[in-house]
Amino acid sequence: MAIKSVKPAQVHAQLKSGAEIAFLDVREHGVHAQGHPLFAVPVPASRFELNIERLVPRKSAPVVLMGQDENEPLSMQAAEKMLKIGYSDVAVLEGGAAGWHAAGFELFSGINVPSKAFGELVEEVCGTPHISAAELNARLEAGEDLVILDSRPFGEYTRMAIPGGIDMPGAELAYRIYQTVPGEKTTVVVNCAGRTRSIIGAQSLINAGVKNPVMALENGTMGWYLAGFKPENGADRVAPPPSDSAHQKSCAVSKKLTQALGVEVITTDKLQSLKKIKDRSLFLLDVRTEEEFIRSHIDGAQHAPGGQLVQATDEYVGVKGAILVLYDDHHTRSHMTASWLKQMGWRDVYVLEDTDNLPVVTGLASVAPVKEFDQLSAMELQAVLYSGQPIAVIDLSPSLSYRRGHIPGASWAIRSRLENAVRFLPPVGMIILTADDVRVAHLAAPELLAAHPHLIVRVLEGGNPAWTQAGFEMDVGEGHMLSDLDDQWYKPYDNKDRIRERMQEYLDWETALIPQIKRDGSANFQIYKPE
Repeated sequence: MAIKSVKPAQVHAQLKSGAEIAFLDVREHGVHAQGHPLFAVPVPASRFELNIERLVPRKSAPVVLMGQDENEPLSMQAAEKMLKIGYSDVAVLEGGAAGWHAAGFELFSGINVPSKAFGELVEEVCGTPHISAAELNARLEAGEDLVILDSRPFGEYTRMAIPGGIDMPGAELAYRIYQTVPGEKTTVVVNCAGRTRSIIGAQSLINAGVKNPVMALENGTMGWYLAGFKPENGADRVAPPPSDSAHQKSCAVSKKLTQALGVEVITTDKLQSLKKIKDRSLFLLDVRTEEEFIRSHIDGAQHAPGGQLVQATDEYVGVKGAILVLYDDHHTRSHMTASWLKQMGWRDVYVLEDTDNLPVVTGLASVAPVKEFDQLSAMELQAVLYSGQPIAVIDLSPSLSYRRGHIPGASWAIRSRLENAVRFLPPVGMIILTADDVRVAHLAAPELLAAHPHLIVRVLEGGNPAWTQAGFEMDVGEGHMLSDLDDQWYKPYDNKDRIRERMQEYLDWETALIPQIKRDGSANFQIYKPE
């Protein structure tokens, strides 16, 4: 089947129309962050097969793939892979990202840009109250009746938090607030790393009718650090789940909010009807905590914690204009999340409340399987390394993971550039591929062998986790890098130097998004302003 191409103007018009489209950027995440169309969803070529069916579940959905320019083969390679596994409406963007820019359309730097820009617009329209780091510190030192709620996932919170802050991620805020802050006179300050989740979190509580004084911490933990105050590392304070009375209170106000926004509450029967619509994509999203999801969830649901779903919608939903069905057995979180998605321009957002007849499963969601390549065990690899034979170990993990720990002597490369990366190695007869997620190595092995048939190629059985489980040590640091470090978008505090400068650059970037969004013209944000 011939792979068609589409012009940037056609894609931009379709994005504005509200019709379904999966507009996918197959460049590496760090390259995506350097400049991409507003609604281009990153699906890097190095992990493409592992994510595509989760992000684009309907095989007949219209798909447009974007690479860097007309000379880069990544988009065409991705198109061929999609056709091979059954996708039927696949095209590539003419000229790639360079062609988009040449056609006069905006390229946005950074990641999760629609969500970040939306947060800035919410603050502008709603006048979300905020507090500076200096004022917050002064009020803390004065012993005022004040509570700090950190709206990020626990991993981010424990890495760097405001001293005394309590972890209460995104959609958990309205759900847990009345249990954690029983009195209406206590001032509530919501923070994240930067701005978006601070703003959305604070405005969530305001929209949900919380009577307390509520404000966002201006510039989050980055603002706290830049103001010269020391963040807390290793914090472990987590907000408790609500009592029945606290839950009933939060549930009532969240339902009132979604009713005002026109979000429909559906039953199992309506869900089945939505699933039968042949020309629409549907995402069933469980917005609870990971612990709750693992304990029991609807079969076929994807875990998408509510706060992160609003903060990074493009990491969970790859089809703009799709039907979104949100689920939470206590309802508050699904209603609050739905209220934000509706304002972000998702027209068909539903909350599923009746789930009695749906099958449930336990554990994490299943991962995309891959065909296994020839393997050797950790013990066998250790023996080969000890023998001194001319071999090379190449780690295909994300670069940050490689820097945190890798097999001694292992080089690092990006899967999508592996064919050329091996040219920087000394002469070897065997290459062993490994990764934190060994599926990447299994995908890369036959590609490497096809490009270099004279090599013996093997995959480390179980990847890096198997190496450490066997009791072998890992090295830290950059080691031997065979590819450019643009596989990931590095957070300001992931950089080894100039952290303060990177933080300020990031905050300046966020606050400059609104004018660019208006120039682009493809967003359909409709901000709700409570009376």
